Order: sequence, then C-alpha cells, then structure tokens
Amino acid sequence: MITPPAYTDSSGTDTTGAPPLALPGKRLVLGADRPMPLDGGGQLGPFTVAYQTYGTLNADKSNAILVCHALTGDQYVADRHPITGKPGWWEMLVGPGKPVDTDRFFVICSNVIGGCMGSTGPHDVNPATGEPYAIDFPVITIGDMVRAQTLLIDALGIDQLFCVIGGSMGGMQVLQWAVAYPERVFAAVPIATAARHSAQNIAFHEVGRQAIMADPEWRDGAYQRAGTNPARGLAVARMAAHITYLSEAALHRKFGRNLQSRQAITFGFDADFQVESYLRYQGASFVDRFDANSYLYITRAMDYFDLAAEHGGQLAQAFRVGGKGTPVRFCLASFSSDWLFPTSESRAVVHALNAVAANVSFVEIDTDKGHDAFLLDEPEFHQVMRGFINGCADHRGLKRRV
Repeated sequence: MITPPAYTDSSGTDTTGAPPLALPGKRLVLGADRPMPLDGGGQLGPFTVAYQTYGTLNADKSNAILVCHALTGDQYVADRHPITGKPGWWEMLVGPGKPVDTDRFFVICSNVIGGCMGSTGPHDVNPATGEPYAIDFPVITIGDMVRAQTLLIDALGIDQLFCVIGGSMGGMQVLQWAVAYPERVFAAVPIATAARHSAQNIAFHEVGRQAIMADPEWRDGAYQRAGTNPARGLAVARMAAHITYLSEAALHRKFGRNLQSRQAITFGFDADFQVESYLRYQGASFVDRFDANSYLYITRAMDYFDLAAEHGGQLAQAFRVGGKGTPVRFCLASFSSDWLFPTSESRAVVHALNAVAANVSFVEIDTDKGHDAFLLDEPEFHQVMRGFINGCADHRGLKRRV
C-alpha cells in the first residue's frame, strides 16, 4: 500500500486527509489585485508560486538566472528534496563553482502553476467552493506557466533576466520566455526540447492520463475529497513515461535480460527481470511526491505547446521582434540517443533562428543515456554550458568569481 503524499495549500490547509507537509522554501501570493489572464480563457488569482533562490542578486540586478524545471521536476534544483531526501535534480550543474555558478549568479527556480510542490494547482482549495479544485482547476499552458514566472520576477524587482535555462518541458518554457518576452531575456538555453509537442509524445502522455483516470480511486478527479489516491494509475503513468526518458542502449547496459533476485524465471507475473523491478520502483516512489491531477494538467500543457501556431505555422516568425531578429542570445543542446526530443527538433529551432539572423549556438552531445542525459553526469554538456554562460556573462560585463 502506497501512502499518498500530503500537500498543504497556500492557506496552510491540508488537502489530502494526511498529516500536512511543511515544504521548505519561499512563497509569494500573486495576482491578488489583478488576476492573471489564462490562454484558455478566464483568469487565475490570487495564486501562490513556490520558489527557491541560490546565490546573491547583485546591485543592478543583472546576474539573475531562471532555471525552468521539467514535467516531474520542482523548485528544489540544488537542494535536498524535502520528500525523497535525494539531492537536487540539477545539483551537478547548479552550485558554487559549477557551470551555473551560484558564486557569480543569482539563481531562481519556481514550481510551475498546476504543480504540486507549493505552487497553486488542482490539489489546492478553490476559494469559490472551499473544496480542492481537482479537475475544476483551469487548464493551463506553457504560456500561462511563463506568465506566472514573469509576475514572480516582477515581484523580485528584476527587469531583465541574464539567462533562462531548462531541459525538456523546462526548455519549452525557455523558448516561450524568449518569444513572449524577448526584451526581458539576455540569453536562453533550451535543452533537449522542441518548439511543439510531437504526435508521438502526445500519444505517450495520453496513455499516462488514461492510466490515471482508469484507476477507480481517481473518482473523476475528486479523490482528495474521498480521502483516496489513484496511486496505481499514477505509478503506471510514471512507468510508461520513464521508458521514454531512456535509450535502448542504456536499458540494455543497465539491465539486459538479467533476473531480479532469482536464478530462473517463475512462469508467473512477478517481477522476474531487473528492468521490471526498476520500473515498479520508479512508479511506486513517484506517487510519494507527485499529485495525479497535477500530472494530468502539466502533460496537457506540454501537448498544447506550439510556438509556430500563432505565427501562421512559420516558426521563424515567432523569433521576429519589431521586424528584426530576436535580440536574445541562444545556445541549444540535444543528445544523440534522445528519441523523445530528438536532435531534429532542436535543429528546427536553430534553422528558424538562423532565418532571422539570431545569435545562436548549437551542440549535439554524443551519449547513449537518452533524454535523461541532461540530468546526468555528461562532462561535455557541462563544459558547453559553462562556456556559453561565462561567455555571455563576460559580454554583459558581469564579474567572474575570484
């Protein structure tokens, strides 16, 4: 039996029936005086954004880097996670002396709206009803996530971000920032991402959503009110998604057809193979830190992402500013074995940027680690990130650490 995670809404009210969990970090209530408009119509406000910061903001507020997290990430980019106890999800990249050097830069990472680690999402109480939003929460987009981030940046008194960086869904947010707010971004680093979600990726997401909604404990999204949790459905969704984050070579290297704690197959449906046991562990551990309805909402936001849609299907037009090319400096990175967001997707963005004479660099990292490579120990990738970020900082006149 998996214990459902305990979340606390912005008022401090427990929304699961389990003991409330006090999440460390910072929170801001935004949109109280003027609710934030949403791409799907309607508005949201007031709402809470939970975030973490690292390093020190300089006097002219020119050294701020916004890190955007992926689908199942959160604001704990370089902190030990308060639920799992694991190191921050990008601790290899963010920290003192690391490529995103917190001795030189002020790093911000916020939990996206619709999330479940302190920012307002479907698990929170709807002030209009006094009950959790559940699936009455408005459907959100990547644009809405970024719009909420701009309000956070405004509240921190920062006019222009030195850099916005992120991988996968985080990379989508980076691209959205660069297109929607080019005057507020000096440099952008979209990693292992795309300008729109592919049909294949939408299909994978739909399998995950259907697994959640087929779980009888989902209760048409109202599981919190019933004191239940669609843990089995969410675990299956995570298992299916996790396969897409890895390459066949990585799976073979890690597991092959090795058996799990046995000498022979059992001729049954227990986890005979190590890879089965691994996926079951990934699914079971995920439900301890993630909300099922948040998974539905965030995957849907990724599905709707299409930068070219508002520009007649012409991606290059998205990067035009006042009839000219974007002023934002770009560095795109992809990974050779990533079949979820293959290199061709990054090249399409690079070609669009070249078409408007943008300042853009691109690198494909040769690795067999699949999509998850951007989260793992990839020295060449880290070297590229360090070089680009430091080069942009030097160009902007930001002092190097002594």
